[in-house]
Amino acid sequence: MTIHHICIETLDYQKSLWFYTEVMGFELKKETKNFHDREYNSWLKLEEFFIELQTPKKNQKIDLGKSPITHICFFVENVEKILEKIKKKYNNFKLKNNEIIYDVEGEKLFKIIAPEGTIIEIRDTTLF
Repeated sequence: MTIHHICIETLDYQKSLWFYTEVMGFELKKETKNFHDREYNSWLKLEEFFIELQTPKKNQKIDLGKSPITHICFFVENVEKILEKIKKKYNNFKLKNNEIIYDVEGEKLFKIIAPEGTIIEIRDTTLF
């Protein structure tokens, strides 16, 4: 079994689309307007992982603060290098002790807050 995708609803589709493609490096594979009563439903790909990015259904009230997903984690080989690349385009980080990069059980990581509120964790690959 393998994970294929997660689905993220956003109230600001253009800002979230920009974040995932330009900051995180996902490729927009398919964008559908007016999809099942939604303004947009899109598929974004990074290697073998997909995000289904969509707007809420029309007349549907959503509470983005109550997502059951606490964060998405991506393993990288060089946390500092990725941070510098991201900081050139985006600057909304979740700080710990006033630091962007911090240590958890001997592993370096940082967290980005995406435009729709999803927490993106970038972590050293040495954990597993």
